[in-house]
Amino acid sequence: MPIIAVVNQKGGAGKSTIAVHLARWLQQHKKTVMVVDADAQCSSSKWLARLEKNVPCQIIQEPDALLDELPKLIDDYNWVIADGPAALSETTRALVLVADLVIVPCQPTGVDLESASDTVRLIQQAQRIRRGEPKAVMFVNRAVKGTKLKDEAIEVLKLMPNVVVLEDVLHQRQIIADCYGQNATVFDSSGSTAGIARREIEQLFKGALEIVNE
Repeated sequence: MPIIAVVNQKGGAGKSTIAVHLARWLQQHKKTVMVVDADAQCSSSKWLARLEKNVPCQIIQEPDALLDELPKLIDDYNWVIADGPAALSETTRALVLVADLVIVPCQPTGVDLESASDTVRLIQQAQRIRRGEPKAVMFVNRAVKGTKLKDEAIEVLKLMPNVVVLEDVLHQRQIIADCYGQNATVFDSSGSTAGIARREIEQLFKGALEIVNE
């Protein structure tokens, strides 16, 4: 089964939020999951360590170690999810070179969209080396409802070649922002607000994983 890398050179894009929630969502669907925290800030591993539900996690940040260890982990788990650093470093390059699917969250701002183009360039380099792999998806994260920015951002992202841009977006929601501090994910939270966030995130994940099976 696939290795998924969540990458973007821009800090604050929501990589750790996506990695942790994707792991919990897959786990709820009876899949075995290993999260690899490749970010020096270790946000994913700290978050996962505080969850009530155990999600296996390893911290691996050295590029050579990622190239060596990620393919081995897939022998023991249905899915391996790697949370990348906020930089186009050799660590990010290693993740892109070993992943089956790369997920790139992008906020709908000019700075983030420009940064995303650099991330896409790195993905394209890997695709040339690996004859089309990895598959890659981008989506707009933390969009504000009722604004044109998210639609404009989607159109800008669609100009980038060799990357699938998802029509589904994740909107800015306080319950998602609070999850880290509450030692939870929206899949562990109750209430109507959490339910809305769950449905939105689940729809996004379904769209992203469909790309793996194409």
